[in-house]
Amino acid sequence: MNRLSAPMLATGSLAASHGADRAQLAQAAKQFEAIFLRQMLAAARKSNFGGDVIGGQGLDTFRTMQDEHFADLAATSGAFGFGAMIERQLAARFGPPTARKD
Repeated sequence: MNRLSAPMLATGSLAASHGADRAQLAQAAKQFEAIFLRQMLAAARKSNFGGDVIGGQGLDTFRTMQDEHFADLAATSGAFGFGAMIERQLAARFGPPTARKD
């Protein structure tokens, strides 16, 4: 997040100008979860505990595509639950104000 977008998030004008559609919020949360999982898998692939017997650029490309597909499937199924947590947090932050019960 850069300095220009932070004030919009803080004032809530971003939610007001773009709407707070829960379906769009859920989709964005799932996409973020997929990106996050891709980054985790990429970091795990960098830790090499031994040289591959077979390998090369083709195998690296295949593994990257495999990891991306796995991240997309995991995010769609909600296997890790990151997307649901992100959606709940954003909905609570930017959702319509609810009446307090005191």
